[in-house]
Amino acid sequence: MLLSGKVIFLTGGSTGIGLHCAKAYVKEGASVAIVARHGEEAAREAALLGNEHLGLACDVSKSDDVARAVTHILKTFGRLDAIHNNAGIATPSKPIHETTEEEWDLLFDTNLKSVLHTTRHGFEALRSSKGCILNTSSLVGVIGQEIHAAYTATKGGMNTLTKSMALDYARHGIRVNAVCPAGIWTPMLRQWAAEQPNPAEINHYLDDIHPLGYCPEGDVVADASVFLLSDKARFITGHIMHVSGGAEIGYRRN
Repeated sequence: MLLSGKVIFLTGGSTGIGLHCAKAYVKEGASVAIVARHGEEAAREAALLGNEHLGLACDVSKSDDVARAVTHILKTFGRLDAIHNNAGIATPSKPIHETTEEEWDLLFDTNLKSVLHTTRHGFEALRSSKGCILNTSSLVGVIGQEIHAAYTATKGGMNTLTKSMALDYARHGIRVNAVCPAGIWTPMLRQWAAEQPNPAEINHYLDDIHPLGYCPEGDVVADASVFLLSDKARFITGHIMHVSGGAEIGYRRN
């Protein structure tokens, strides 16, 4: 029970990596508040986790929505121990000159500005609990990716933001880290795969970029996230943990 008694605010927790994390957090003894843009999905998944968990409607790109969610969580549980900024979108898959201003703004508001909102509204509660913040980043924010410029920019920004936040909040006893996957099979990845020039080849490509030989499901990220939110990681902050099967090490020849 690595997370026993902890209250975790998890954005984008109704599907994909977020849902895997929610299940892992509950298994390790945490109370979880899932928020998602579609509140009915969040409520349904929270109910499946158990009556003591919350599922709330929240557009993380909107400050007022996040403020209401934090208020609800504190009223329900009386404390907040961790914020996991997992909500994100990956489309469109385009070079930057083909990306519209509206697409750019939506990606940055959802993937990056959301961290501003959750931190502003959750900071005092985390300071009281000496809690922690975890951001879901991506390996493409480190190494780049073809035909995906705006998305990679949001994740590169998240990596440096994580480090700056860790420096700012260490004095308050708040740790800030990020998990950094390569390929993870989620509905969002499947949508990305369908947008590629050769969708039929994408399964082989996604297996091949990981030296360990396969593209995993979200449980591998959930296990790493449990560790980073637990007291086992009490002296780790500002760390971008690659959960990537070695994809960042270098190219291989098969």
